[in-house]
Amino acid sequence: MTTPAPQDLPLLEALHSTPARRYLSADPIDDDVVRAILDAAIRGPSAGNGQFWAWIVVRDPEVKKQIAGWYRQGWERHYGSRREEILNSPDGPMSSRSFLAADHLANHIEEAPVWIVPVVLGAAASKNPRLGSSIYGAVQQLMLAARAYGVGSTLTTLHIGHEEDVRKLLGLPDDALTMAIVPLGYPAKGRWAQPKRRPLDEVVFFEKYEQR
Repeated sequence: MTTPAPQDLPLLEALHSTPARRYLSADPIDDDVVRAILDAAIRGPSAGNGQFWAWIVVRDPEVKKQIAGWYRQGWERHYGSRREEILNSPDGPMSSRSFLAADHLANHIEEAPVWIVPVVLGAAASKNPRLGSSIYGAVQQLMLAARAYGVGSTLTTLHIGHEEDVRKLLGLPDDALTMAIVPLGYPAKGRWAQPKRRPLDEVVFFEKYEQR
């Protein structure tokens, strides 16, 4: 079977058209595509080039089912329990469209054919609030590479209320820390489009932050 060729995208076009994709089909993703996506990810930045990371590819339906249950608990605790409040508050921090997409992901995350779990080794006892800087740049490269292959993705962390359980289920050492779950799947809904963002002049400041 021939691995599909990635789309040849100009860098800035890819950067401007890789939104979170939360409606994902269950269609399988070729192993060679997953490897190509991960090969791009590990070219990403690593603190001191230490590469103290591991990337867990999760396909097992039973493993995904177990973690998905814990994920839904996190979703319900933080967002699902406030469903009506969020959907009826147009000026809230989350639009109704974003809420419904995230709600769909929470209820269907195990259907995504592949999950990637980025892990930082030796990090479980760390008190560094910026620990993610050691791997999140590489995670973004993973998502951009997935985009080139037409594979949707999103970075989510609602499983962390069961971090220890997830570590045990994935066979991780006690000192490791999962930094996200990145479900991968061919998009079932939506399009590759520039996500809506606040105007640049509202969020960019020169020299000092100014209260508006």
